[in-house]
Amino acid sequence: MRRIQVVLAAALTTGLLFASGPALGAEERPVLARSEAAVAAPGDDWLHTKGNKIVDANGDEVWLTGTNWFGFNAGERVFHGLWSGNITDITKSMASRGINIVRVPISTQLLLEWKDGKAAVPSGVNAYANPEIAGKTSLEVFDHWLALCERYGIKVMLDVHSAEADNSGHIYPVWWKGTITSEDFYTAWEWVTARYKNDDTVVAMNVKNEPHGTASTSPRAKWDGSTDQDNFKHVCETAGKRMLAINPNLLVLCEGIEIYPKAGASWTSTTPTDYHSNWWGGNLRGVRDHPVDLGAHNDQLVYSPHDYGPLVHQQPWFTGDWNRTTLERDVWDPNWLYLHKENKAPLLVGEWGGFLDGGPNQKWMSALRDLIVEHRIHQTFWCLNPNSGDTGGLLLGDWKSWDEEKYALIKPALWQHGGKFVSLDHEVPLGGAGSTTGISLSDVYDGPTDPEDTQAPTAPTGLASTAKTSTSVALSWTASTDNTRVTGYDVYRGTTKVNAVPVTGTTYTDTGLSPSTAYSYTVRARDAAGNVSAPSAALNVTTQSSDTPSGAVKVRYKNNDGSATDNAIRPSLQVVNTGGSTVKLDAIAVRYYFTRDGSASVSAWCDYAAVGCAQVKLRVVPLATPVSGADAYLEVSFTGGSLAAGANSGDIQLRMSKADWSNFNEANDYSRTTSTTYTDAPAVPAYTGTALAWGTPPA
Repeated sequence: MRRIQVVLAAALTTGLLFASGPALGAEERPVLARSEAAVAAPGDDWLHTKGNKIVDANGDEVWLTGTNWFGFNAGERVFHGLWSGNITDITKSMASRGINIVRVPISTQLLLEWKDGKAAVPSGVNAYANPEIAGKTSLEVFDHWLALCERYGIKVMLDVHSAEADNSGHIYPVWWKGTITSEDFYTAWEWVTARYKNDDTVVAMNVKNEPHGTASTSPRAKWDGSTDQDNFKHVCETAGKRMLAINPNLLVLCEGIEIYPKAGASWTSTTPTDYHSNWWGGNLRGVRDHPVDLGAHNDQLVYSPHDYGPLVHQQPWFTGDWNRTTLERDVWDPNWLYLHKENKAPLLVGEWGGFLDGGPNQKWMSALRDLIVEHRIHQTFWCLNPNSGDTGGLLLGDWKSWDEEKYALIKPALWQHGGKFVSLDHEVPLGGAGSTTGISLSDVYDGPTDPEDTQAPTAPTGLASTAKTSTSVALSWTASTDNTRVTGYDVYRGTTKVNAVPVTGTTYTDTGLSPSTAYSYTVRARDAAGNVSAPSAALNVTTQSSDTPSGAVKVRYKNNDGSATDNAIRPSLQVVNTGGSTVKLDAIAVRYYFTRDGSASVSAWCDYAAVGCAQVKLRVVPLATPVSGADAYLEVSFTGGSLAAGANSGDIQLRMSKADWSNFNEANDYSRTTSTTYTDAPAVPAYTGTALAWGTPPA
């Protein structure tokens, strides 16, 4: 959904192109070059995957943390900003500030031009600011930049952003367009893979940027088990296998699409409500049913969703009192985060970023940053360029100064060890030889001058049960601290470790349990050196009986409104703790699904609550795609308080009306019944944290 909206203004005119004055330190810049046959030390820094991690040839975990620098994908056919900024200064600055990988958008058209020997000298390079690349073709500029990346310890990912060299080419939904065919797309990937197959500076290839399209769009990208031209899953497999046949060491990144059919629907439907919708490139729901198969090289596969904030587009999930918990539960988990949590494959968030507005957009960016850091998810921030119209960049308009506030926000999501930024190169520290801000991979894992880490992390605290059923217990705890870094947690049921791989977050659900049975849990933390903490305080939990409704809570409902066609909806709810231990109310969210019956906005009020209306939070959330019986829901959550085992919240009397005070038609609303006394309401689902604890949401 993101638009580059490039702001070129007058900087590309001949009169201003050379008006920025001499670049500082130009006499100190090396003149670097690469030939068609240039070869870096083979095999040093290639990467592959293991579960949800990316590791080097030694099996040591790495963290890809970088940014995007666009321009080669656009009509200028070269990095933007070289009309005033210096290519060496910009590259060195990225490295010194912790960018260990750069995602480079490019077009199929330009790759084919390079392949056919038709690379031209780009007009968007200020020769005065960039004497080291004056007169070079776009391919020669790219090769020169790769040499700079090698010098400063940066790795590179290529991304086919569009079929044609066009500043707005990414808006087209698929990978073929005009004279650029699907076979041209594969051929271009094969050529560039072969050109750099011995250069471990180029470690990853992003198959195609943001495939998308809605139910009625033609063409549009789909995801299924077919070999159809528009099936992006098949495209990922085809392009991936053809690249890996040339260089089996490349990471192959596969993005998501925009929509995916709901249960019972198919790709033949043109009805929007039959699909789950997300950002362009952000919908990886199809992987659960149809995972990408790269054959013998499946350990080179990385999935790469994109995610943006409300300043790019006011998505339905940004309505009302949303937060990280709602985003994780409603958007990230079902669309892509499940791949990481279930240890299926690594994730690299290929694009995320935006303006710091001091409000909703910054709130979203901070929430995603925290998720990335907590789960150690790989990422390339959008973007370096200040001329990205709806996001801005890390650099300011002079292409030299950094936006220090934005950089401070993303800095925790850049790989650091012992206060230094970490390169993905085993020999070159990030920032180059003599860097004071960066170190190499070897410095992290086997540096001869590093003291041995023998300090164990602190023991986890706050171990609690957030939900339970007759066969499962959901746990959460407070993160441990360590002198270097906590890498994961082990969960013990009694003396038995129950997690197969270290838990990277601070939640875990233990399954396969027996009903009405007492279990004792502890958690231990691990660090990168293998040190293990003392166990947390033990938590005793008894599973529910087999005839108890699923979850630690349930919802009861009664209808306070005899008319189904007046201008108000008046549900009353009770939240009941069905578990054996106290439940915190601020961990619970309840959803009442209804239809708005018109375009007017809907407001909600608490008329009475036994716990106090001041303790009740309400938000009305439109659905991205309406379903039968609902195009919105009223979410009820709490600011605090708790429910003892077996207790309930008492009456919570609610009311909704439209801004224009027009009538509703509640007759077919999903959550409504005509009962005027409290009854169990599975059509009013409840969540504890991000987990569904009661009821059934509408499909």
